[in-house]
This record gives sequence, structure tokens and C-alpha cells, in this order.
Amino acid sequence: MADLGTATVVAPPRPGAGGRAPLDQARARNAARSRRRKTLTAYLFLAPFLVLFLTFVIAPAIFGLWMSLTNWSPFRDVQDFVGLQNYIDLFTPGNVLADDFWKSMGATALFVLISVPFLVVVPLLIAMLLNQRIRAATTFRTTFFAPYVLGVAVIGVIWGYILDTQSGILNHILGLVGLPSNIPWTVDVPWVWVTLVGVTVWWTMGLNTIIFLAGLKGINADLYEAASIDGAGTMRKFWNVTVPGLRPVMIFITTTTILASANMFGQSYLLTKGGPGTSTRTVIMYIADQGLSQNNMAPAAAMSYILFAALSIVSIINFRLQRERVEKVEK
Repeated sequence: MADLGTATVVAPPRPGAGGRAPLDQARARNAARSRRRKTLTAYLFLAPFLVLFLTFVIAPAIFGLWMSLTNWSPFRDVQDFVGLQNYIDLFTPGNVLADDFWKSMGATALFVLISVPFLVVVPLLIAMLLNQRIRAATTFRTTFFAPYVLGVAVIGVIWGYILDTQSGILNHILGLVGLPSNIPWTVDVPWVWVTLVGVTVWWTMGLNTIIFLAGLKGINADLYEAASIDGAGTMRKFWNVTVPGLRPVMIFITTTTILASANMFGQSYLLTKGGPGTSTRTVIMYIADQGLSQNNMAPAAAMSYILFAALSIVSIINFRLQRERVEKVEK
């Protein structure tokens, strides 16, 4: 007879005993199928972009790299592999292509150095004004952004009429107020650079202004109130609150503006024709001329990759410098 005072020990049920393990496994399989379905859906939505990206970016980039390593010509049936010879020629002093290429690189660098500060500082100041509580703020934002939606051909035609030396509207107005009325805006140095930089800033500053404005909206207003309580003035608020709060936006705008300015083509092509002489012929203009007009496609491809390498180095340096400043501010 069993001892009634002895406690009965009941062993815990095995995982499979109650049917919970198969249920958990089924849930896991359903979750995995759901994840795969979502992933497939995401790739289906990305597919059109991926097809276009592979077709018009990756494939031409690979083909251009191969072209730069050959003596490729549309008039030659067999393309011979020449290795790095096209690149070596561009670094050989006295080579005609090399001299003209580096001169166009110098013109491009000059345009970048002049235009980028204006395309960063002017939009920032305008964004700070638009961030204030003013009437018709939306109208002002639209006004500043509107030129950006115009094509470069439209910009070239409009400003070509305005800046024409003989019959331009601007010189006519200057003459009416007693100022020189024969300024060679598009035919002589340094006025050609004033024209190219001024037109570019007017045309493209709207985008940077909107991005800066979005960044300003993201800065916590309590920081400005705390700075006011500490007795900070307008300049101290700008340097100690606004600038640190806009660091990530500043990195993005500075980098994209440098890349856009280095690829300037339409303004110079339409307004100055690369002149006077070749002083405003940018590197993109020279590459297009050599590749499409002169049929020197292999050297032109090599020039493109040298430009790509230079812009990559500049972008990396900019990112490193800006990141180091952010880390110092955070510390």
C-alpha cells in the first residue's frame, strides 16, 4: 500500500508532449515565409530602378574602364589592349592632350573654389531668414526654389539675352544709372567667371536653401531658449547652436555641391563657349569634345576616370574633416 504521506513527484512534460513544439515550429516557418515574401516584394519594387541603374550606370562604367585600357575607336574593327598607356600619356609633360586636359582641370578647380563658398553660405543665410516667422514664407520659399526647376538650356538663353555685351538688358540698365554699360560679361576675364558663378548661384541655390531650412527645422528650439537664458547673442547662438546642429546637413550639401560644380558643363557651353580662348573650358567640356567630336574616346575615358578619382579623394577628405569636427563637438 502506498504511503499517503509521501509527496508524489510529477515529471515536467516533454516539449513534444503538449504539442507546443510543433506549434512553435509552425510559427517560425510562417515568420520565415513572411520575411521572404516581404523581401521579395521589396526587390520587386526596386527592380525597375536596379535595371536602369545597371543598364545606364554600372554597365557604361565598366565599358568605359575597359575602353580606357585600349585604343578604342568606332572606326577600328579590332581594339588593341594598351594597358595604362592612355593614363601615362595624360601625365606626360608636353603631350598635347595632357596639357589641354590639365588646363581644363585647372579651370574646373577655379570654378569650384569660387562657386562652392557662395553656394553654401548664401543658401544658409537665406534659410535662416526663411526660418523666421514672416508673412508669406511659403511664397518666398517657392520664389527661391523656382529657378532650380528650369533646364540649363532655358537658363543659358535667358541669361544670354540679359548679359549680352552689345544689347543686353543688364548693361542697358547700368548705363541708365550712370555706370559702365559695356561690361564684357561673357567675352572677357574676369567677367566671364563673375557671370558663370553668379548664374550658377542664382540657378541652383534654391535646392541647398530648402535642405538647410529642413535642417534648421530639426534643431531643438529649447537649445536656443537655453542659450538666451545664458545671455548668448545672435552670433553665439549661430556658432554654438545652429552650426553644430547643421553638421550632418553641411557635410551633405558641401559634398554634393563640390561634385555638381566640378561637373559644370551647360553654363559654360551656352554662355561663354569656353572662352575667351579656353579659359572657361571645363574638364567635362574637354572630355565631351575629345570623345564625341574628335573621336579620341579611349583618352577621353581615361580623363573621365582621372576626374572620378580626383573627386573621390576630395569627397573622402571632406567627409573626414567634417566628421572630425563633429566628434570634437560631441566630446
